Amino acid sequence: MTTLTDSTLLITGGNRGIGRGLVDEALTRGAARVYVGTRRPLPHPDPRVTPIVLDVTDPAQVRRAAEQVASLDILVNNAGVALPDVLDDRGALERHLAVNLFGTYDVTRAFLPHLLLSRGALVNNLSVNGFAPLPVLPAYSVSKAAAFSLTQSLRTLLAGRGVRVHAVMTGPVDTDMTRDLDVPKATVASVAQAVFDGVEKDEEEIFPDPLSAELADGWRGGMVKTLARRLADMPTAGPAEVRTDKEDR
Repeated sequence: MTTLTDSTLLITGGNRGIGRGLVDEALTRGAARVYVGTRRPLPHPDPRVTPIVLDVTDPAQVRRAAEQVASLDILVNNAGVALPDVLDDRGALERHLAVNLFGTYDVTRAFLPHLLLSRGALVNNLSVNGFAPLPVLPAYSVSKAAAFSLTQSLRTLLAGRGVRVHAVMTGPVDTDMTRDLDVPKATVASVAQAVFDGVEKDEEEIFPDPLSAELADGWRGGMVKTLARRLADMPTAGPAEVRTDKEDR
């Protein structure tokens, strides 16, 4: 079971929105150290917070960030981008994939050695649009669906190595990213609380807001989740491993 008390976390995209809420909630729950990854330096009054300059699309910054962190119990991949488009521009799709998919992948690989040592937890903040696309954000929806598949694959590969993997299937939240969406939205604080409640309860998929919570029972008892469990139990030809940056050197 994962607990935040006395734990060390890294939260990417922690300067605003859900990321900032997760930082505040981690401190409230007694975290010993919270590394906050942002593209620009972020001052914070709490001495337990250590800002790290981290653009998840910059491999050099990702490597330096991993070198700055001595140990880690929980990695929260929260950094993301959501821009309206109509899938008529490959560049827009590539920008979303660069942050929401490959940024998550690269940060996970860089910090995985720390999580393996601590037998810690990986938390990927995704979206209900990984299940079904939002018409005004199709590139975002594609990238979140891909990131959800990545998260499921990582869970299967890391299950025997002591790292727990959580997919946060977030619905509309009252942040700058959703300012122009005229729909009911959950508060940042309530979502942050629900995310860490789910981590501490060891929930594989976390549904942290009213809209996503409506999907929880149907997902957990549905055909897709059942298939995922069956495939995860299938024997492999050899030991399943996720390579890390240290193994590449």
